Amino acid sequence: MSRFPIRENLKTLLLGIAILTGAVLSHGKAQAQDIRTAVVAGGCFWCVESDFERVQGVIEVVSGFAGGSVPNPDYRDVVRGGTGHLEVVEITYDAEVLPYAGLLRLFLRSIDPLDAGGQFCDRGESYTTAIFVNDEAEREIARGAILEAEGVLGESIVTPIRDAAPFYPADDYHQDYYRSDEIILTRFGPRRKSVAYELYRNACGRDQRVLEIWGQEAAFAADHL
Repeated sequence: MSRFPIRENLKTLLLGIAILTGAVLSHGKAQAQDIRTAVVAGGCFWCVESDFERVQGVIEVVSGFAGGSVPNPDYRDVVRGGTGHLEVVEITYDAEVLPYAGLLRLFLRSIDPLDAGGQFCDRGESYTTAIFVNDEAEREIARGAILEAEGVLGESIVTPIRDAAPFYPADDYHQDYYRSDEIILTRFGPRRKSVAYELYRNACGRDQRVLEIWGQEAAFAADHL
């Protein structure tokens, strides 16, 4: 038997604490996340929301408005014009899984970045495209993404890079529209929102145009045709 039982017990206890602490730190490192948000405008926010909620590394996508001067804008006011707001989405994502550059690469390949008057069948300022950046680091990444896209297309990208602006979520009616089973009255008759969304998206020509511009590099479009 040890002549110093208290000392031996203390050493055993400290060794156990060290092992446990190391395991916790190792687990924390394995589970590390770099959670960020990105705001982009790509025309109809239902479409951008539905596209990006399926992307690995994306945690949440919320439809809303940004870029204007009217606080807490109403959907009808925005689409009517005069508020300065665009339809946007706020994407919460893990940058360890989906880097900002990768997010923007997907975004540019899911829109018509050559159209300054709206997107597809939706016309007017509120449907124009934009990338809202939080800082100079994001601005440089956005510039790089646009230059790379211009090199692929051989044309000038008109999607502007804008300073971050207050984000205003749209009302509940417009969130997750693409997967809602709520019945609404449409020009096609009573339909679930999810069905009405697909009818709208197809009729608007979004995916056909994205494929025309981007070809095999088009993001998401093939899933709807």
